[in-house]
Amino acid sequence: MPVFLWEGKNRNNQIQKGQLEAANEEAVRAHLGRIRIVPTKVKKKPKDLFEGVAFLQPKVKEKDIIIFARQFSTMIDAGLPIIQCMDILQAQQENPTVKKMLKDLKDQVEAGSTLADALKRYPKHFDNLFVNMIAAGEAGGILDVILKRLAGYMEKAAKLKRRVKGAMVYPAITITVAVGVVAIILVFVIPVFQKMFAEFGSKLPAPTLVVIAISEFVKSKIHWIFIAIILFVIAFRQYYKTNKGRTVVDSVMLKLPVFGILLRKVAVAKFTRTMGTMLGSGVAILEALDIVAKTSGNRIIETAIYNVRSGIAEGRTMADPLQASGVFPSMVCQMIAVGESTGALDAMLEKIADFYDEEVDQAVENLTSMIEPVMIIFLGIVIGGLVVSMYLPIFKMAGAVGG
Repeated sequence: MPVFLWEGKNRNNQIQKGQLEAANEEAVRAHLGRIRIVPTKVKKKPKDLFEGVAFLQPKVKEKDIIIFARQFSTMIDAGLPIIQCMDILQAQQENPTVKKMLKDLKDQVEAGSTLADALKRYPKHFDNLFVNMIAAGEAGGILDVILKRLAGYMEKAAKLKRRVKGAMVYPAITITVAVGVVAIILVFVIPVFQKMFAEFGSKLPAPTLVVIAISEFVKSKIHWIFIAIILFVIAFRQYYKTNKGRTVVDSVMLKLPVFGILLRKVAVAKFTRTMGTMLGSGVAILEALDIVAKTSGNRIIETAIYNVRSGIAEGRTMADPLQASGVFPSMVCQMIAVGESTGALDAMLEKIADFYDEEVDQAVENLTSMIEPVMIIFLGIVIGGLVVSMYLPIFKMAGAVGG
């Protein structure tokens, strides 16, 4: 159906604007009359020239899904039917991609589909965790509680992701700037000094000769260097896509000093938060472990979680296989064992997740405080070394003239 843009006055004589999907202009005016708005202007919304070009459309962001879950939960808690909730959410949505998705979800539910089945049509935006929790909420009649819990979980997960990304921004920018500055010095600055030294005709110190040799190599082979870097990145990505490659790289990442500790703490926080949320929402433990393993993001962690799943399927507890994996700290395994014995595993997992969220904050601070002096020392040695190497002949000639 076409979309109409409208403008009108409410009972307080205030001007209001909006858009509405309807069969024709008369239907729009009738709808506005029912909500006590006197329409002053109604016109058909012009079509977007790029509507059919998918990559030019706005993306569905994680924030959009969090807001959707939070608002949906509030409306269902207030007693509104699902279809009416979807109508309201669609009408107030500004992102056309999200709006289109919400309309399709509403149409699917109206046609008799469950909300969980409708969400399965958009796996990029609603993962297995989201869909399974919605299914559990529909089956248990606690959809509002599940949506609220999902929104809280996603907000905390997004916050955790931002912390880790924030910790990586500073060193990434510093290294990029350092490489750029060194490249400029080698390609453009050193040749000027080299030409000047050639005119003097004196013998150059060894450090200066080394820097000039490096400069000549980089200047003559710079296109090959770029090609080699691109090929290395492509080869690394292809290798990482293989089972062996991913296992090797993920294992090395977990063993790195400082950064590896951060990754382990992030993995524990993510595992416990996701498991606690799913178990508390009524998702079966084996199904929850399967989903958590697939979303772990690290092959070593994934294997450990699958081992836990196999152990539980054989009648063992969760704590024993976790302890045997060597990936999760002993404290975490012991707390999980207590949670299992008391029948409050979901609550215990949430407590562990809260604790490790704080641990991640501390690890990020430690990483940042350690990286900063390392970067400064690195820049000082590399760039300072290049500058000193170029000025050594000048100091030598100045000394000779003074002598």
